[in-house]
Amino acid sequence: MAVEAGQTAGAARVTVSPLTLTAMVVGSMVGAGVFSLPRRFAQETGVAGALIAWVVAGAGMLTLALVFQRLALRRPDLDAGVYAYAKAGFGEFTGFFSAAGYWASACVGNVTYWVLIMSTLGAWIPALGAGDTVLAIVLSSFGLWGFFLLVRRGISEATAINRIVTVAKLVPILVFIVLALFVLDPAVFADNFRGADYAGSLFSQVRNTMLVTVFVFLGVEGASVYSRHARRREDVGRATVLGLLSVLAIFASVTIVSYGVLPMSEIAELRQPSMAGMLEAAVGHWGSVFVSIGLIISVLGAYLAWTLMAAEVLFVAAKDRDMPRFLAKQTDREVPVNALLLSTALSQVILVITYFSDDAFDFALDMTAVTSLIPYLLAAAFAVRIASGRGGELVIPLIASAYTVFLLFAAGLDLVLMSFILYAPLTVLFALTRREQGRRVFGPTELVLFLVVTAAAVLGVVALALGWISI
Repeated sequence: MAVEAGQTAGAARVTVSPLTLTAMVVGSMVGAGVFSLPRRFAQETGVAGALIAWVVAGAGMLTLALVFQRLALRRPDLDAGVYAYAKAGFGEFTGFFSAAGYWASACVGNVTYWVLIMSTLGAWIPALGAGDTVLAIVLSSFGLWGFFLLVRRGISEATAINRIVTVAKLVPILVFIVLALFVLDPAVFADNFRGADYAGSLFSQVRNTMLVTVFVFLGVEGASVYSRHARRREDVGRATVLGLLSVLAIFASVTIVSYGVLPMSEIAELRQPSMAGMLEAAVGHWGSVFVSIGLIISVLGAYLAWTLMAAEVLFVAAKDRDMPRFLAKQTDREVPVNALLLSTALSQVILVITYFSDDAFDFALDMTAVTSLIPYLLAAAFAVRIASGRGGELVIPLIASAYTVFLLFAAGLDLVLMSFILYAPLTVLFALTRREQGRRVFGPTELVLFLVVTAAAVLGVVALALGWISI
């Protein structure tokens, strides 16, 4: 990062280059998800469904990326992207929920990284299981707080590490794609084209892969979140679109070439990270080791990027007086230390909860995806609002909004209710903020929204207690 003069006398701000912004986007998206793609897709669909799913997801996420690009140019006064757009468009309480939801999504997502690391090591250390044993949770907890200490040292050091890791982690993924192409069996690929008997209709196959694509694309707004550090506002949009197109090519390639290595029924039974099992089947045991090392590097890089973004959202919300003021505290190296501490603490709580889930990785993955959808929908809806009356400018935001609504439908009622169980308790931060300011906690409209969210959370808790839904 470079330091350049701020707008006020004696002030200075830390800025990042377009390359660093793009690295933040790529680093945020290329993490745990890409290494789990073969199994997750093979559990739901064959080649045809996968191709359609990536076209739908790529087009949908591109419209969201273009929304963030447009908003960065049209409203350069708004920092921390996702949260700021919801507040500007729909009021303080809605903006708070966007910030809280995005933050919670980042914290839950960080848990998936540690679960997958432990599951990877579990192939050699049985006591770690699938990343959900007591030992795995203890070791993951050490990792959580170790990274807290690293990031606390400074934003500059953390983003410098992220640039290096972003390059390093792409190598094993690209090697996997090349080797899988080299051993691709056309007969196996053809057999996997239509999908297996368990896959259901083509529409249901595509729908059932949507949350997986949301998870791997999380981070498309990474440059927008760090917009206050950009040297030029146009750099935010360019980094977002370039980062998205780059990772779309990677994700689609990893998925499609896998269908030429093993029958999809066998891929669906692989241990996560399934990319390791795929490469072991293709080239032998060294392939599994190679991918496992690459996964650990990749996941740690993505964890670092998401830790930075989670803290940034809380910090900016606190600076705008939409979160308690203690979260606005910074160190002399511009690290939002209390926001970072609270983010790590929430991840710790979620990590413990995964111990009680049937599949720790899939649970954390799906919850990460679904909690991010409401903030995305609000950002797209804000773009629709400010484009009203401008004809052609409405097309992209409308498509992005429709795509996000479709994702909520694809997630299903059970996961949506689970997300509200997370959302509702976070309202205490909003109440604390209003009390600090000597204001009434809820206005009339805000109270209605709060009651709706609380009712959904209560329904989710009842459904869990009665066994209607499970984790």
